[in-house]
Amino acid sequence: MEYYYIAVLVFLALLACFDLFVGVSNDAVNFLNSAMGSRIASFRTTMWVATFGVLLGATFSSGMMEIARSGIFHPQMFNFAEVMIIFFAVMIADIVLLDAFNSLGLPTSTTVSIVFELLGSAIAAAAIKLYWEGGSFELIFDYINTSKSLTIISAILVSVVVAFVSGAVIQYIMRLIFSFHFERVYRYVGGVFGGLSITAIAYFLVMKGARGASFMQPEWIDWIETNTSMLVVVLFVGFSILFQLLILLSNFNVFKIVILAGTFSLAFAFAGNDLVNFVGVPLAAYDSFKIWMASGASPDDLMMNGLLVSTKTETFFLVASGLVMVFTLWYSKKAHRVLQTALNLSAQQSDHEQFGSSIPGRVIVRASMGLGNIVNQLIPGAVKQKLDSRFVPKKLERGEIPLPFDYVRASVNLVLSAALISSATSLQLPLSTTYVTFMVAMGSSFADGAWDRETAVYRISGVLTVISGWFLTALTASTLAAVVCLVIFIGGGFVAFLLALLAFFLIVKSNMRFKEQEAKFKAEQAIRYDLTKIREILNQRVGENLLSTLTLYNNIVEKFLNDDESGLRQLKLQANENFDKLTHERSKYYKMETPGYKPSKEDFDARYSYFRTFTNLRDVGRSLQNLARLTKDHIANRHRTFQGELAQDLADLSQLLLEIVGNHNNKGDINALHANAQTLLARIEVIQEKMLLNGPEDGFSSRGCELYLSFLLFARELVNHYEIIAMLQQKLNAASANQQTAPATQNA
Repeated sequence: MEYYYIAVLVFLALLACFDLFVGVSNDAVNFLNSAMGSRIASFRTTMWVATFGVLLGATFSSGMMEIARSGIFHPQMFNFAEVMIIFFAVMIADIVLLDAFNSLGLPTSTTVSIVFELLGSAIAAAAIKLYWEGGSFELIFDYINTSKSLTIISAILVSVVVAFVSGAVIQYIMRLIFSFHFERVYRYVGGVFGGLSITAIAYFLVMKGARGASFMQPEWIDWIETNTSMLVVVLFVGFSILFQLLILLSNFNVFKIVILAGTFSLAFAFAGNDLVNFVGVPLAAYDSFKIWMASGASPDDLMMNGLLVSTKTETFFLVASGLVMVFTLWYSKKAHRVLQTALNLSAQQSDHEQFGSSIPGRVIVRASMGLGNIVNQLIPGAVKQKLDSRFVPKKLERGEIPLPFDYVRASVNLVLSAALISSATSLQLPLSTTYVTFMVAMGSSFADGAWDRETAVYRISGVLTVISGWFLTALTASTLAAVVCLVIFIGGGFVAFLLALLAFFLIVKSNMRFKEQEAKFKAEQAIRYDLTKIREILNQRVGENLLSTLTLYNNIVEKFLNDDESGLRQLKLQANENFDKLTHERSKYYKMETPGYKPSKEDFDARYSYFRTFTNLRDVGRSLQNLARLTKDHIANRHRTFQGELAQDLADLSQLLLEIVGNHNNKGDINALHANAQTLLARIEVIQEKMLLNGPEDGFSSRGCELYLSFLLFARELVNHYEIIAMLQQKLNAASANQQTAPATQNA
């Protein structure tokens, strides 16, 4: 039996390494976002600063390990065998869940994951224990540390609001002081700002977080607590004077010190707060094993009262965990994808929004604009003009690359996030670093005017998407952990072994798939969009899209005439996906610049042809999307479908279109469509006249006539738009032919 639990511990140790890798991939965005966004230092410098912060912060996380031992459930209510199953189920669920979110590029909370996984697994264990013993399920909550659990969950939820409001208010004040042209004020207040920032970092990191350090002696902690006020005053005055002198004498950049110190402090706070999320459960299992070995009792007889005793985690385990986190920080590609999500949502300028719009986003923006108009009417004009002048962004010099945000906002994001997280760590509350840093960044970007009328709906929709993902994390984490726990209780050690192998397989497969996606992305980035390449892309995509569009149109006609609501619902989803895909491909026009390559006039003309072609394709896609919605709603509302000759005419038209374009190597023949364009338009005209003459007699309502005309209108628009596309392709082909004959002429 001893060897069985040793094997379990080995599996948990391996799972902990995977969990560290997956978790840091998710959470690296928390402390890299601001430094990377402001580009205050090189990538390597920023990474080294974060590395030292993570390594040192890991040694301060010892006190947080109690959360995994006794913060969520009462260990004295479970025996050793049951506790080991609870911990094993939590780790299996955690790595699978976090890797899934990372693969989607969504920053989620490792804190919420581990808390709700412990909660779900413990509830499942208590339920099956009561079932086997014949007890009442009303006693389940006797096994759960409800007061501590509710405190932790409440702190996590409150932190979302506090972080956003704090970020917005403090950033607004800082922007009033500095404006976007902070160089004008910097020489006068830069020293005080730097002194205040560094003092805040030192206070929250060292003075508030000292208790949790594994190497701190009690007398050192007592001295710090006794002299806190004096230390704060000395640090503030000393750093303020030092920074102000450096600014006046050498034009010193205090923001660089503040941002790098903030990156260090946030990495420090992250490791101190979040390390429990990754290794707290395996270390709690290791402590349980030591207690069991020392007792000499049976695994089913030893109740785990020993986990109630507070203990300091060995520094070796903390440092080893910190090293794994650092390795992940440097080499995880998934960390870079999650980082890009946060940068996109908080960037001052963006050519392409990562998230689409949503109804809640529109409602919030509309309400905010209405409230803003009311407030503006109450503020005197001169005051409003003065306030607005502080929020006018700097104009970029010609060729200057815009930053996602400037030094002032980066400083606020880092210092405020580190302060909030360190305060929670000192209270032994596993606050979500993801929630705090993300919402501080969103609050500061909101106050900075990054959410203007061009981007607000998309940014708010993105924030709501990420936040909804957080709540989905809680539900999914608890459910998944509970299911895994129940399966292991019922299936025993063999099932646990299979689940561990399955978790490893999923992680390896996910990372292999991610590497393939990265390789594909790099290949796309290296494409040189010249005349030849664009002609190749259009010749391929236009034909493919023509065939898929007409196939979808034909299916819509067929499902509609057969009164198939379920089929139309699926076709509506396909039409939406088709439109989104065309929109994405059209947006590539804005990203066709290749470093080191100077395009010719022919290349620029070809790129514009690409834009016009996909604009026409997208217009057809939008019409098809609208037609799919109308037909689905028509059938869902139980209106009549078309009957008789007119129905047959419509079916024949859609089939004729499909037959004309044919199927040439899985793509349609646009030349055949072009050759038969006038015949098709005449056919559509005849059908339309017949409908206007015979529709009322055949029992068509005005609603039915409108829908019938929508089918014909789509067919007409498709032919017209592809006529334009065909002419654009002819122009491209002619330009390509001229380009190929020009060298031959020169050589002759």
